Amino acid sequence: MTDNKRNEKRKESWFVSQFLNNQFVIFLFNTLLILLIILIFTRVAYLFTPIVTFVNLVAFPIVAAGILYYLFSPFVAQLIQRGVSRNISIWIIFIIIIALISWGISTLIPLLREQATTFVENIPNYQASLMETIESLPIDLESGFIDPNITEFFANIDWNSITDQLNTIITSTFGGLGSVMGTVAQLVTGLITMPVLLYYLLLEGYKIPQYILYHVPDKYRPKVGRILFKSNHQISQYIRGQILVALVVGVIFAIGYSIIGLDYAISLSVIAGIFNIIPYLGSIMAVVPALIIGLLISPYMFIKVLIVVAIEQLLEGRFVSPQILGNNLKIHPVTILLVLLGAGRLFGLSGVILGVPGYAVIKVIVTELYNTFRESSGLFEEEYEVETLAPEVIASPVEEKE
Repeated sequence: MTDNKRNEKRKESWFVSQFLNNQFVIFLFNTLLILLIILIFTRVAYLFTPIVTFVNLVAFPIVAAGILYYLFSPFVAQLIQRGVSRNISIWIIFIIIIALISWGISTLIPLLREQATTFVENIPNYQASLMETIESLPIDLESGFIDPNITEFFANIDWNSITDQLNTIITSTFGGLGSVMGTVAQLVTGLITMPVLLYYLLLEGYKIPQYILYHVPDKYRPKVGRILFKSNHQISQYIRGQILVALVVGVIFAIGYSIIGLDYAISLSVIAGIFNIIPYLGSIMAVVPALIIGLLISPYMFIKVLIVVAIEQLLEGRFVSPQILGNNLKIHPVTILLVLLGAGRLFGLSGVILGVPGYAVIKVIVTELYNTFRESSGLFEEEYEVETLAPEVIASPVEEKE
Protein backbone atom coordinates (compact mmCIF):
# COMPACT_ATOMS: atom_id res chain seq x y z
CA MET A 1 0.00 0.00 0.00
CA THR A 2 2.81 2.37 0.88
CA ASP A 3 4.56 1.75 -2.45
CA ASN A 4 1.32 2.40 -4.34
CA LYS A 5 0.81 5.72 -2.55
CA ARG A 6 4.39 6.73 -3.27
CA ASN A 7 3.93 5.89 -6.95
CA GLU A 8 0.69 7.88 -7.06
CA LYS A 9 2.42 10.86 -5.44
CA ARG A 10 5.26 10.60 -7.91
CA LYS A 11 2.82 10.48 -10.80
CA GLU A 12 0.83 13.37 -9.35
CA SER A 13 3.93 15.45 -8.70
CA TRP A 14 5.19 14.75 -12.23
CA PHE A 15 1.83 15.81 -13.71
CA VAL A 16 1.69 18.93 -11.57
CA SER A 17 5.25 19.96 -12.33
CA GLN A 18 5.15 19.24 -16.05
CA PHE A 19 1.65 20.53 -16.82
CA LEU A 20 -0.15 22.42 -14.08
CA ASN A 21 2.93 24.41 -13.02
CA ASN A 22 4.34 24.80 -16.51
CA GLN A 23 3.99 28.41 -17.68
CA PHE A 24 4.17 27.45 -21.34
CA VAL A 25 1.31 24.96 -21.00
CA ILE A 26 -0.73 27.58 -19.15
CA PHE A 27 -0.03 30.04 -21.95
CA LEU A 28 -1.23 27.53 -24.56
CA PHE A 29 -4.32 26.78 -22.49
CA ASN A 30 -5.17 30.48 -22.19
CA THR A 31 -4.67 30.92 -25.93
CA LEU A 32 -7.00 28.01 -26.64
CA LEU A 33 -9.56 29.48 -24.25
CA ILE A 34 -9.42 32.86 -26.00
CA LEU A 35 -9.90 31.23 -29.40
CA LEU A 36 -12.85 29.26 -28.03
CA ILE A 37 -14.45 32.46 -26.71
CA ILE A 38 -13.98 34.11 -30.11
CA LEU A 39 -15.62 31.11 -31.78
CA ILE A 40 -18.59 31.33 -29.43
CA PHE A 41 -18.95 35.06 -30.11
CA THR A 42 -19.02 34.42 -33.86
CA ARG A 43 -21.84 31.92 -33.35
CA VAL A 44 -23.98 34.36 -31.35
CA ALA A 45 -22.97 37.56 -33.14
CA TYR A 46 -26.60 38.44 -33.86
CA LEU A 47 -27.13 39.04 -30.14
CA PHE A 48 -24.71 41.96 -30.29
CA THR A 49 -26.42 43.75 -33.19
CA PRO A 50 -27.88 46.50 -30.94
CA ILE A 51 -24.45 47.05 -29.41
CA VAL A 52 -22.83 47.28 -32.85
CA THR A 53 -25.49 49.78 -33.94
CA PHE A 54 -24.83 51.90 -30.87
CA VAL A 55 -21.07 51.77 -31.41
CA ASN A 56 -21.48 52.83 -35.04
CA LEU A 57 -23.62 55.72 -33.89
CA VAL A 58 -21.13 57.07 -31.36
CA ALA A 59 -17.90 56.04 -33.10
CA PHE A 60 -17.61 59.17 -35.25
CA PRO A 61 -17.91 61.76 -32.44
CA ILE A 62 -15.64 59.76 -30.14
CA VAL A 63 -12.92 59.25 -32.77
CA ALA A 64 -13.17 62.84 -34.00
CA ALA A 65 -13.02 64.21 -30.45
CA GLY A 66 -10.03 61.98 -29.71
CA ILE A 67 -8.14 63.20 -32.78
CA LEU A 68 -8.85 66.84 -31.94
CA TYR A 69 -7.83 66.19 -28.33
CA TYR A 70 -4.40 64.94 -29.38
CA LEU A 71 -4.06 67.88 -31.75
CA PHE A 72 -4.94 70.66 -29.31
CA SER A 73 -3.89 69.29 -25.92
CA PRO A 74 -0.28 70.56 -26.37
CA PHE A 75 -1.63 74.09 -26.94
CA VAL A 76 -3.72 73.84 -23.77
CA ALA A 77 -0.62 72.71 -21.86
CA GLN A 78 1.36 75.66 -23.24
CA LEU A 79 -1.31 78.14 -22.17
CA ILE A 80 -1.46 76.60 -18.69
CA GLN A 81 2.32 76.95 -18.36
CA ARG A 82 1.94 80.64 -19.18
CA GLY A 83 -0.45 81.10 -16.26
CA VAL A 84 -3.79 80.75 -18.05
CA SER A 85 -6.34 78.55 -16.31
CA ARG A 86 -7.29 75.28 -17.96
CA ASN A 87 -10.91 76.29 -18.48
CA ILE A 88 -10.00 79.58 -20.19
CA SER A 89 -7.35 77.79 -22.26
CA ILE A 90 -9.97 75.36 -23.53
CA TRP A 91 -12.32 78.18 -24.50
CA ILE A 92 -9.49 79.90 -26.38
CA ILE A 93 -8.93 76.68 -28.32
CA PHE A 94 -12.65 76.43 -29.07
CA ILE A 95 -12.69 80.01 -30.38
CA ILE A 96 -9.77 79.17 -32.68
CA ILE A 97 -11.56 76.03 -33.93
CA ILE A 98 -14.78 77.97 -34.59
CA ALA A 99 -12.80 80.65 -36.45
CA LEU A 100 -11.10 78.03 -38.64
CA ILE A 101 -14.41 76.31 -39.40
CA SER A 102 -16.05 79.65 -40.24
CA TRP A 103 -13.18 80.53 -42.58
CA GLY A 104 -13.45 77.15 -44.29
CA ILE A 105 -17.21 77.47 -44.78
CA SER A 106 -17.07 81.06 -46.03
CA THR A 107 -13.91 80.88 -48.15
CA LEU A 108 -12.56 77.42 -48.87
CA ILE A 109 -15.76 75.48 -49.61
CA PRO A 110 -17.12 78.03 -52.14
CA LEU A 111 -13.72 78.08 -53.84
CA LEU A 112 -13.64 74.28 -54.05
CA ARG A 113 -17.18 74.22 -55.39
CA GLU A 114 -16.37 76.83 -58.02
CA GLN A 115 -13.27 74.98 -59.19
CA ALA A 116 -15.10 71.64 -59.29
CA THR A 117 -17.93 73.17 -61.34
CA THR A 118 -15.44 74.79 -63.71
CA PHE A 119 -13.69 71.46 -64.18
CA VAL A 120 -16.95 69.76 -65.12
CA GLU A 121 -17.81 72.52 -67.58
CA ASN A 122 -14.37 72.21 -69.21
CA ILE A 123 -14.55 68.46 -69.76
CA PRO A 124 -15.58 68.86 -73.45
CA ASN A 125 -12.60 71.17 -73.97
CA TYR A 126 -10.30 68.63 -72.35
CA GLN A 127 -11.79 65.95 -74.59
CA ALA A 128 -11.07 68.01 -77.69
CA SER A 129 -7.53 68.72 -76.49
CA LEU A 130 -6.96 65.03 -75.80
CA MET A 131 -8.22 64.10 -79.27
CA GLU A 132 -5.90 66.65 -80.88
CA THR A 133 -2.98 65.24 -78.90
CA ILE A 134 -3.76 61.69 -80.00
CA GLU A 135 -4.18 62.70 -83.63
CA SER A 136 -0.93 64.69 -83.59
CA LEU A 137 1.12 61.72 -82.41
CA PRO A 138 3.80 60.81 -85.00
CA ILE A 139 2.49 57.25 -85.22
CA ASP A 140 0.65 55.63 -88.09
CA LEU A 141 -2.57 54.31 -86.65
CA GLU A 142 -2.83 51.79 -89.48
CA SER A 143 0.54 50.28 -88.65
CA GLY A 144 -0.91 48.40 -85.71
CA PHE A 145 1.03 50.10 -82.90
CA ILE A 146 -2.16 51.81 -81.74
CA ASP A 147 -5.62 50.40 -82.25
CA PRO A 148 -7.53 52.71 -84.65
CA ASN A 149 -10.66 52.11 -82.57
CA ILE A 150 -9.18 54.20 -79.74
CA THR A 151 -9.75 57.45 -81.62
CA GLU A 152 -13.25 56.37 -82.59
CA PHE A 153 -13.96 55.39 -78.98
CA PHE A 154 -13.05 58.84 -77.64
CA ALA A 155 -14.91 60.55 -80.48
CA ASN A 156 -18.14 58.66 -79.79
CA ILE A 157 -18.22 59.40 -76.06
CA ASP A 158 -21.13 61.66 -75.13
CA TRP A 159 -19.10 64.14 -73.11
CA ASN A 160 -22.02 66.54 -72.75
CA SER A 161 -24.05 63.85 -70.99
CA ILE A 162 -21.13 63.06 -68.67
CA THR A 163 -20.72 66.77 -67.96
CA ASP A 164 -24.39 67.15 -67.04
CA GLN A 165 -24.28 64.13 -64.73
CA LEU A 166 -21.11 65.28 -62.95
CA ASN A 167 -22.50 68.78 -62.62
CA THR A 168 -25.64 67.38 -61.04
CA ILE A 169 -23.58 65.29 -58.60
CA ILE A 170 -21.38 68.22 -57.57
CA THR A 171 -24.33 70.58 -57.19
CA SER A 172 -26.27 68.08 -55.10
CA THR A 173 -23.20 67.26 -53.00
CA PHE A 174 -22.32 70.82 -52.08
CA GLY A 175 -25.99 71.66 -51.83
CA GLY A 176 -26.38 68.83 -49.35
CA LEU A 177 -23.47 70.18 -47.32
CA GLY A 178 -25.14 73.57 -47.19
CA SER A 179 -28.58 72.22 -46.47
CA VAL A 180 -29.51 72.51 -42.83
CA MET A 181 -31.94 69.60 -42.96
CA GLY A 182 -29.45 67.30 -44.68
CA THR A 183 -26.71 68.19 -42.23
CA VAL A 184 -28.96 67.72 -39.22
CA ALA A 185 -30.18 64.36 -40.55
CA GLN A 186 -26.64 62.99 -41.13
CA LEU A 187 -24.38 64.66 -38.56
CA VAL A 188 -26.61 65.80 -35.70
CA THR A 189 -25.15 63.29 -33.26
CA GLY A 190 -21.58 64.17 -34.11
CA LEU A 191 -22.11 67.93 -34.20
CA ILE A 192 -23.70 67.92 -30.76
CA THR A 193 -21.69 65.20 -29.05
CA MET A 194 -18.20 65.85 -30.41
CA PRO A 195 -17.69 69.36 -28.92
CA VAL A 196 -18.93 68.14 -25.54
CA LEU A 197 -16.59 65.15 -25.61
CA LEU A 198 -13.69 67.34 -26.74
CA TYR A 199 -14.32 69.84 -23.95
CA TYR A 200 -14.27 67.20 -21.23
CA LEU A 201 -11.27 65.44 -22.77
CA LEU A 202 -9.30 68.69 -22.71
CA LEU A 203 -10.59 69.43 -19.21
CA GLU A 204 -10.02 66.05 -17.54
CA GLY A 205 -8.32 63.85 -20.12
CA TYR A 206 -5.04 63.88 -18.23
CA LYS A 207 -6.81 62.11 -15.33
CA ILE A 208 -7.80 59.06 -17.39
CA PRO A 209 -4.52 57.11 -16.88
CA GLN A 210 -4.64 57.71 -13.11
CA TYR A 211 -8.28 56.61 -13.04
CA ILE A 212 -7.46 53.39 -14.89
CA LEU A 213 -4.44 52.63 -12.71
CA TYR A 214 -6.51 53.23 -9.56
CA HIS A 215 -8.68 50.22 -10.47
CA VAL A 216 -5.71 48.00 -11.36
CA PRO A 217 -4.17 45.73 -8.67
CA ASP A 218 -0.88 46.99 -7.26
CA LYS A 219 1.00 44.03 -8.73
CA TYR A 220 0.11 44.98 -12.31
CA ARG A 221 0.20 48.77 -12.07
CA PRO A 222 3.77 49.20 -13.39
CA LYS A 223 3.05 47.06 -16.46
CA VAL A 224 -0.32 48.68 -17.16
CA GLY A 225 1.25 52.09 -16.60
CA ARG A 226 3.92 51.37 -19.21
CA ILE A 227 1.27 50.20 -21.68
CA LEU A 228 -0.80 53.36 -21.15
CA PHE A 229 2.22 55.65 -21.44
CA LYS A 230 3.61 54.02 -24.57
CA SER A 231 0.20 53.76 -26.25
CA ASN A 232 -0.59 57.40 -25.55
CA HIS A 233 2.83 58.43 -26.87
CA GLN A 234 2.45 56.37 -30.06
CA ILE A 235 -1.05 57.68 -30.83
CA SER A 236 -0.21 61.32 -30.09
CA GLN A 237 2.97 61.28 -32.16
CA TYR A 238 1.23 59.61 -35.09
CA ILE A 239 -1.84 61.86 -35.18
CA ARG A 240 0.04 65.13 -34.74
CA GLY A 241 2.78 64.08 -37.13
CA GLN A 242 0.54 62.83 -39.93
CA ILE A 243 -1.77 65.85 -39.85
CA LEU A 244 1.12 68.31 -39.71
CA VAL A 245 2.84 66.55 -42.62
CA ALA A 246 -0.45 66.61 -44.55
CA LEU A 247 -0.76 70.37 -44.00
CA VAL A 248 2.82 71.00 -45.11
CA VAL A 249 2.38 68.79 -48.17
CA GLY A 250 -0.82 70.63 -49.10
CA VAL A 251 0.97 73.99 -48.86
CA ILE A 252 3.91 72.73 -50.96
CA PHE A 253 1.57 71.47 -53.66
CA ALA A 254 -0.46 74.71 -53.60
CA ILE A 255 2.70 76.76 -54.14
CA GLY A 256 4.04 74.44 -56.82
CA TYR A 257 0.78 74.14 -58.76
CA SER A 258 0.26 77.91 -58.61
CA ILE A 259 3.77 78.58 -59.95
CA ILE A 260 3.29 76.33 -62.99
CA GLY A 261 -0.20 77.72 -63.59
CA LEU A 262 -2.09 74.45 -63.14
CA ASP A 263 -5.85 74.81 -63.11
CA TYR A 264 -7.70 74.01 -59.86
CA ALA A 265 -4.47 74.35 -57.85
CA ILE A 266 -6.25 74.88 -54.51
CA SER A 267 -8.64 71.96 -54.95
CA LEU A 268 -5.85 69.61 -56.01
CA SER A 269 -3.71 70.75 -53.06
CA VAL A 270 -6.54 70.11 -50.60
CA ILE A 271 -7.07 66.65 -52.10
CA ALA A 272 -3.33 65.95 -51.86
CA GLY A 273 -3.23 67.01 -48.21
CA ILE A 274 -6.22 64.84 -47.29
CA PHE A 275 -4.83 61.79 -49.08
CA ASN A 276 -1.43 62.31 -47.46
CA ILE A 277 -2.93 61.48 -44.06
CA ILE A 278 -2.78 57.85 -45.23
CA PRO A 279 0.84 56.62 -44.92
CA TYR A 280 2.67 55.59 -48.09
CA LEU A 281 -0.41 54.87 -50.20
CA GLY A 282 -1.70 58.40 -49.66
CA SER A 283 1.37 59.93 -51.29
CA ILE A 284 0.64 58.01 -54.49
CA MET A 285 -3.09 58.74 -54.44
CA ALA A 286 -2.43 62.44 -53.81
CA VAL A 287 -0.71 63.09 -57.15
CA VAL A 288 -3.00 61.07 -59.43
CA PRO A 289 -5.70 63.79 -59.86
CA ALA A 290 -3.08 66.45 -60.66
CA LEU A 291 -1.36 64.20 -63.19
CA ILE A 292 -4.68 63.49 -64.90
CA ILE A 293 -5.54 67.21 -65.08
CA GLY A 294 -2.08 68.02 -66.41
CA LEU A 295 -2.37 65.34 -69.08
CA LEU A 296 -5.80 66.60 -70.13
CA ILE A 297 -4.48 70.15 -70.49
CA SER A 298 -1.33 69.37 -72.48
CA PRO A 299 1.73 67.09 -72.45
CA TYR A 300 3.86 70.09 -71.48
CA MET A 301 1.69 70.75 -68.41
CA PHE A 302 1.91 67.05 -67.54
CA ILE A 303 5.72 67.31 -67.49
CA LYS A 304 5.55 70.40 -65.27
CA VAL A 305 3.26 68.58 -62.85
CA LEU A 306 5.75 65.70 -62.74
CA ILE A 307 8.51 68.17 -61.85
CA VAL A 308 6.40 69.64 -59.02
CA VAL A 309 5.63 66.14 -57.72
CA ALA A 310 9.32 65.19 -57.82
CA ILE A 311 10.30 68.33 -55.89
CA GLU A 312 7.56 67.72 -53.32
CA GLN A 313 8.61 64.10 -52.83
CA LEU A 314 12.22 65.21 -52.36
CA LEU A 315 11.26 67.84 -49.77
CA GLU A 316 8.88 65.49 -47.96
CA GLY A 317 11.27 62.55 -47.90
CA ARG A 318 14.41 64.50 -46.99
CA PHE A 319 13.15 67.23 -44.69
CA VAL A 320 9.44 67.22 -43.77
CA SER A 321 8.77 63.63 -42.67
CA PRO A 322 12.15 63.03 -40.94
CA GLN A 323 11.85 66.26 -38.94
CA ILE A 324 8.18 65.84 -37.99
CA LEU A 325 7.59 62.09 -37.85
CA GLY A 326 11.08 60.65 -37.48
CA ASN A 327 10.81 56.95 -36.60
CA ASN A 328 8.48 57.19 -33.63
CA LEU A 329 6.27 54.22 -34.48
CA LYS A 330 9.19 51.90 -35.32
CA ILE A 331 7.00 49.94 -37.73
CA HIS A 332 8.42 48.50 -40.93
CA PRO A 333 6.97 50.03 -44.12
CA VAL A 334 5.88 46.60 -45.38
CA THR A 335 3.98 46.05 -42.13
CA ILE A 336 2.28 49.43 -42.53
CA LEU A 337 1.18 48.55 -46.06
CA LEU A 338 -0.22 45.19 -44.89
CA VAL A 339 -2.04 46.87 -42.01
CA LEU A 340 -3.53 49.47 -44.37
CA LEU A 341 -4.72 46.82 -46.81
CA GLY A 342 -6.17 44.57 -44.10
CA ALA A 343 -7.79 47.35 -42.07
CA GLY A 344 -9.18 48.97 -45.20
CA ARG A 345 -10.68 45.67 -46.32
CA LEU A 346 -12.30 45.05 -42.92
CA PHE A 347 -13.33 48.54 -41.79
CA GLY A 348 -13.27 50.70 -44.92
CA LEU A 349 -12.03 54.29 -44.82
CA SER A 350 -11.96 54.43 -41.01
CA GLY A 351 -9.74 51.35 -41.02
CA VAL A 352 -7.31 52.98 -43.44
CA ILE A 353 -7.06 56.09 -41.27
CA LEU A 354 -7.01 54.39 -37.85
CA GLY A 355 -5.36 51.08 -38.77
CA VAL A 356 -1.77 52.17 -38.17
CA PRO A 357 -2.28 53.77 -34.71
CA GLY A 358 -4.47 50.82 -33.74
CA TYR A 359 -1.72 48.43 -34.77
CA ALA A 360 0.81 50.50 -32.81
CA VAL A 361 -1.28 50.16 -29.63
CA ILE A 362 -1.76 46.42 -30.17
CA LYS A 363 1.98 46.09 -30.72
CA VAL A 364 2.68 47.84 -27.40
CA ILE A 365 0.27 45.55 -25.53
CA VAL A 366 1.55 42.35 -27.15
CA THR A 367 5.18 43.37 -26.57
CA GLU A 368 4.51 44.04 -22.89
CA LEU A 369 2.66 40.73 -22.48
CA TYR A 370 5.47 38.89 -24.25
CA ASN A 371 8.10 40.49 -22.02
CA THR A 372 6.07 39.50 -18.96
CA PHE A 373 5.80 35.93 -20.21
CA ARG A 374 9.51 35.89 -21.04
CA GLU A 375 10.42 36.97 -17.51
CA SER A 376 8.07 34.59 -15.70
CA SER A 377 8.21 31.45 -17.84
CA GLY A 378 11.86 30.60 -17.31
CA LEU A 379 12.14 29.51 -20.93
CA PHE A 380 14.42 32.39 -21.95
CA GLU A 381 17.08 32.42 -19.28
CA GLU A 382 20.02 32.92 -21.62
CA GLU A 383 20.46 35.67 -24.16
CA TYR A 384 21.75 34.59 -27.54
CA GLU A 385 23.26 36.85 -30.14
CA VAL A 386 22.36 35.83 -33.67
CA GLU A 387 25.44 35.92 -35.84
CA THR A 388 24.68 37.68 -39.10
CA LEU A 389 26.61 36.92 -42.24
CA ALA A 390 27.74 39.58 -44.64
CA PRO A 391 25.97 39.54 -48.03
CA GLU A 392 29.19 38.59 -49.82
CA VAL A 393 29.63 35.62 -47.48
CA ILE A 394 26.09 34.43 -48.17
CA ALA A 395 26.47 34.90 -51.92
CA SER A 396 29.86 33.21 -52.23
CA PRO A 397 29.95 29.40 -52.43
CA VAL A 398 31.49 27.46 -49.58
CA GLU A 399 34.83 25.95 -50.49
CA GLU A 400 35.08 22.29 -49.65
CA LYS A 401 38.21 21.19 -47.88
CA GLU A 402 40.06 18.30 -49.47
